[in-house]
Amino acid sequence: MVAPVIYSVVLSVFATRKSGLGFGGAPETGFVGIENYVTVLASESFLAGFGRLAVYILLYLPSMIGGALVFALLLDSAAALLKRTFQLLLFLPHAVPGVIAALIWTYLYTPGVSPFVKALESGGITVNFFSAELVLPAMVNIAVWEWTGFNVIILFTALQAVSREVLEAARVDGAGALRTAFSIKLPLVAPALGVSVLFTSIGSLQLFTEPSILATASSAVTPTYVPNMWAYDAAFNRLDLHQAAAASIIIAIIAGAVSFFITRINSKGAGA
Repeated sequence: MVAPVIYSVVLSVFATRKSGLGFGGAPETGFVGIENYVTVLASESFLAGFGRLAVYILLYLPSMIGGALVFALLLDSAAALLKRTFQLLLFLPHAVPGVIAALIWTYLYTPGVSPFVKALESGGITVNFFSAELVLPAMVNIAVWEWTGFNVIILFTALQAVSREVLEAARVDGAGALRTAFSIKLPLVAPALGVSVLFTSIGSLQLFTEPSILATASSAVTPTYVPNMWAYDAAFNRLDLHQAAAASIIIAIIAGAVSFFITRINSKGAGA
């Protein structure tokens, strides 16, 4: 893990330029310090990618975590005979590789192919999931479909560890199902919920697969739509590995800061 990070840091403080005033001279690589970082942070397309990523997280985090929590609480209160079946059904989408999931949903968003779009059109509703307004929510939907089941398993496992004696005492005291869920179960599984939020936040910062696949069908998704796509475009389209390395380090630093912040909040909550 350490060696690639060190190599990326080294790449990020160098730049390759052509000598001879651009008249066919051999390219030369030289030390430029933080110049690549300044260039990346001054890029409007890179910063715009973080803006889209922020909107994505605001839509995705509460939708997925909220849905996973509701499903986990329902599973915890459901008949024992059905728990295994519902766990499997909820987890199956997560077993589908991310690229395949994005392709499946791209088909389901495509007019003339999608039964959903056809059903809406038959009702007089025209929806273009590839438009600039809806393509980001379309990505959120793919991620929610793929990752909700994974987080349900985490939260359901934590719920299974809750003392049955505590729950029985709550029932004896007259607490109903909703009161038990939100006043007893939810506080006791807060650490597991914090882990889900942490994993989801880090995963959101790594957003790449969904926009890359949807870019083949939507002109609204540019090659620099999100930060990871910006780094990929710099490395393999513009062939500037040094700026790509700088962008990657910036993304990694932000992910580390977010992880530290969420971990501190979880630690304070556990201490309380």
